[in-house]
Amino acid sequence: MKVTIITVAYNSANTLADTMRSVLNQTYKDIEYIVVDGNSQDSSTDIIRSFEPLFGDRLKWVSEKDEGIYDAMNKGVRMATGDIVGILNSDDLFTSDTLIEQMVGHFPAEAGAIYGDIHFFKGDRPDELCRYYSGRIFRPWLVHIGFLPPHPSLYVRRELFSRYGCYDPTLRISADFEFIARLSYKHHVVMRYLPIDFVAMRMGGASTLSWSNRLLGAKENLKACKALGMARYWMLIAMKYPVKFISGMLYRRKPLQ
Repeated sequence: MKVTIITVAYNSANTLADTMRSVLNQTYKDIEYIVVDGNSQDSSTDIIRSFEPLFGDRLKWVSEKDEGIYDAMNKGVRMATGDIVGILNSDDLFTSDTLIEQMVGHFPAEAGAIYGDIHFFKGDRPDELCRYYSGRIFRPWLVHIGFLPPHPSLYVRRELFSRYGCYDPTLRISADFEFIARLSYKHHVVMRYLPIDFVAMRMGGASTLSWSNRLLGAKENLKACKALGMARYWMLIAMKYPVKFISGMLYRRKPLQ
């Protein structure tokens, strides 16, 4: 089973090498790695070029202006040839060198997607957990309150992008919410949970960078709910934060079963 991993980057020179090395070190070798750079003005493209001899023909990349992170993700999806596709952000890392091997080995034949857990860290200490985000309790009806499996742990069969569409680039913060809700709630795609920690994610992502971004994300969640024909209430959307916290406290770092 061929796996496509997509990294979207823009002026990510401080972290991109660590992310690319995290992919390079995976024990599973049938990996196609795609880096979509947004015409960075720092040394990001030099870093990508330095990895070309190491990846060989497994690396594809492009550097050009885009219309935002989700437009760039869609570019990567269109370039992908793998059986399943996942996103690794340009400042994130896989939690182990065997992560993709474990994911492929436990990908159910009946499932259209698989997901797990992630953890957040600060600075250059990926093993020091700041917050844990578990997807264990996710059920499709929970999209009503804005609760999703963590997007960086999501791996989707490529055919589903062709069948149901890619990320909505008109949403600045919540296109991942809309995409997962569209698959799981509207189209009833079978999504299975794998009880492992997939990704170490640096604190400070777009959706949590400020309260204004949180508010925008909540508004976009409501917009997505409306477009998908789902019930939508501010109080329900606000419940996702305590649900995330409780889930992270209860299910952090559970062993693979």
